[in-house]
Amino acid sequence: MTHLQEMFRIAPAHNDHHAAIRCAVGIGMPLFLVLFLGRIDLAIFATFGAFTGIYGRNEPHGQRLGHQGRAGVLMLAVILAAALSARLDLDAWGTVVGTTAVAGLGTVVTGFWRLRPVGSLFHIFAFAAISSVPDQPPLWQGMLAAVLTVAFSILLGLSGMLVRRYRTEWTRPERPRFSAAQRRLIFSDGLQYAVAAVLAGSIATLLGIGHNYWAMVAATVPLIGATVRHRVHRGLQRILGTFGGLLLTALILLPGLEPWQMVLVIAACQFGAEMFIARQYALAQVVVTPLALVSTELAHPSNPMHLLRDRGIETLIGAVVGMAVVVAAHLRQKHLRQKHLLRKQAQQG
Repeated sequence: MTHLQEMFRIAPAHNDHHAAIRCAVGIGMPLFLVLFLGRIDLAIFATFGAFTGIYGRNEPHGQRLGHQGRAGVLMLAVILAAALSARLDLDAWGTVVGTTAVAGLGTVVTGFWRLRPVGSLFHIFAFAAISSVPDQPPLWQGMLAAVLTVAFSILLGLSGMLVRRYRTEWTRPERPRFSAAQRRLIFSDGLQYAVAAVLAGSIATLLGIGHNYWAMVAATVPLIGATVRHRVHRGLQRILGTFGGLLLTALILLPGLEPWQMVLVIAACQFGAEMFIARQYALAQVVVTPLALVSTELAHPSNPMHLLRDRGIETLIGAVVGMAVVVAAHLRQKHLRQKHLLRKQAQQG
């Protein structure tokens, strides 16, 4: 019962509505602009550029500027790599290889750049989604849309300075050097992300499921957490929240929506995601699922039923793989500690 209570507990709010409003506006306005310009092909570039606003949500404005600046640079690098990869006409296995590289390298960069949220989940999603879209717009146009959206998100992050009561001191954060143990941990995390991603992506590809990168995204979810139990809980929350979100997505997509209505749904879901992502992960997934699927449908229309099926199956595959990687890593560390202890006792004896 304690495990269930812990897994479904809703943490206290921490001015979540501030970040939620910024993120909803940060993704909604650029998407409405590309619709107004008749350039729906740029929507996916704007969408992932807007993810910059997710970072540094509760930091003072000076620290948030630096944090979101680094996050924006990394996201733009991933978007550029994805757009270039799309021009190589990667098959499913090529997507797995490229996305695995992004999973490992992105995690290492976020670790050394001290980005929060940690890990490379958003970068995996961005690379795989963009590199999988056919009929890409000219490279400079896609990157311009991404750059402008990143800049807009950063400006929104500073918008609180216009109101005296929300203004914070402009301070430069102290960043102590990483210890050798911390550096090893960052590289270890990068390896775990790469292993989880390649295993989940390979299984989904071998099974012939479309959108194999959704399994890779789901596989990285359990890799975040202070304890093994917390990480396993995140994997279970991902599964439960996703299946609840699939029901909501079906109600949204099956009747058929106009593009402008999809943008409203995306903005509303982004607001909901930021309201609950730090408080109750399973509940956040109920709105993250339609956010991801409606964004996919907006950028590249397809059969909604196939979309729902692929999301459900791949989330299950990815979450199970991620939890297995967490447990395997824990058992390996436990074995190494025991081996070290026995060696030490033998030396003392």
